[in-house]
Amino acid sequence: MLTVLGFAMIATFLVLIMMKKMSPIAALVLIPALFCVAVGQGAQLGDYVIEGVGKLAPTAAMLMFAIVYFGVMIDVGLFDPIVRGILRFCKADPVRVVVGTAVLAAIVSLDGDGSTTFMITVSAMYPLYKRLGMSLVVMTGVAATANGVMNTLPWGGPTARAATALKLDAGDIFVPMIPALGMGLLFVFVLAYVLGRRERKRIGYLTLDEALVSETDAVLVTAGGGGGGAGGRVNLRKGPAGGAGDAPGADASGDAPGAAAPAPVAPAGAGDGEDEGFQGLDPNRATLRPGLYWFNAGLTVALLAAMILELMPIPVLFLLGAALALTVNYPKMAEQKARIAAHADNVLNVSGMVFAAAVFTGVLTGTGMVKHMADWLVGAIPEGMGPHMGLITGLLSIPLTYFMSNDGFYFGVVPVLAEAGAAHGVSPLEIARASLVGQALHMSSPLVPAVYVLVGMAKVEFGDHTKFTVKWAALTALVVLAAGLLFGII
Repeated sequence: MLTVLGFAMIATFLVLIMMKKMSPIAALVLIPALFCVAVGQGAQLGDYVIEGVGKLAPTAAMLMFAIVYFGVMIDVGLFDPIVRGILRFCKADPVRVVVGTAVLAAIVSLDGDGSTTFMITVSAMYPLYKRLGMSLVVMTGVAATANGVMNTLPWGGPTARAATALKLDAGDIFVPMIPALGMGLLFVFVLAYVLGRRERKRIGYLTLDEALVSETDAVLVTAGGGGGGAGGRVNLRKGPAGGAGDAPGADASGDAPGAAAPAPVAPAGAGDGEDEGFQGLDPNRATLRPGLYWFNAGLTVALLAAMILELMPIPVLFLLGAALALTVNYPKMAEQKARIAAHADNVLNVSGMVFAAAVFTGVLTGTGMVKHMADWLVGAIPEGMGPHMGLITGLLSIPLTYFMSNDGFYFGVVPVLAEAGAAHGVSPLEIARASLVGQALHMSSPLVPAVYVLVGMAKVEFGDHTKFTVKWAALTALVVLAAGLLFGII
């Protein structure tokens, strides 16, 4: 019964948010509460929620101060050189823009933190997508999938969990998987190219005129946030009939909701309603601190090194980093308050999502649904498939890491799969490597706090992101699995 109710609860949640019948926060709270009552454990709901909040509170704290820290770093211009380089490559070709999104997300993912990746990627690329009228779910989908593949880095979390659960060395798990993961990342770049071609076909081939091409920084402002004046317009060179002339806000992509109609550059100070006040990465913004560039770069490198070396808990590191960054870059109290207020919306949205997700995970774990679901799936494996437990683990990792937290999967399911595999001569290393396959899809799971940073900053509905991304992320995971089998890794 708990198995059926567990799957039913997850399915109900996904259907309601994809159909936009409920907001993610409301669905994350109300649906598990109703199912907790349905299984006859309503009296324990409070305990389950408090336990879930306790487990996710460090994550919420980390995200809150990480958003403030990296928000300040974006404000002061730390990432402007990287953004300028990506935008020089992108110019105004939708194909290059989408590929550039994948490249930027993959590079920033080297720090091992999804929230950081999404904050930097969206801040850099959002203005360009809006200016060119491109689909925003293409941006979120490509960024999430690229980050999912890179999330398998030993300091990213899943590899360390697999190593801990099976008492293995993380290097022995990860290093042999590099060729398969490399194929997965290559597939993401190919996917980005294909999606970019679809965007180019939908809206036409767009080019900025010579003034914008020669001064790439001018692309760093939104259509409603400056950049007016001579030579500050977007030209359509070619495109299908109606491709660039749809009514504002129309979704002409079919498969990609969230697209915005191409808009000419508005005079400085003009707004477009939804994005009024969004400053993007305006190269002339008042928050820049070019004289402190190397201090901010050194502080960020030191912070990331401390995270990798685990010198302190990550929430503490980001708390200290945010306080130091604010104090040095904005010594005046009014400036500090202004920077905190500027990022308050993202902080509130993300932390609210995390605590709402604590209700979902608390009920899922506390009622025993997760354990029953895992036991049912493992028990459903035919005895004759025992010698192929590596393949089975890889296939199971795709849905299970989407419907479960990484902790639940790696500490609850993977040891059971490893035990079943050992009975048929399949090594724990093979099981551990196969368990990494599903990470491409995992980063779009509603149980991953970072995904709410992504959709929140991109102003994309979570349901739209889910409908668009799931199929491509699952396909990426299957490519990683196929490459692992081909190379004899799994």
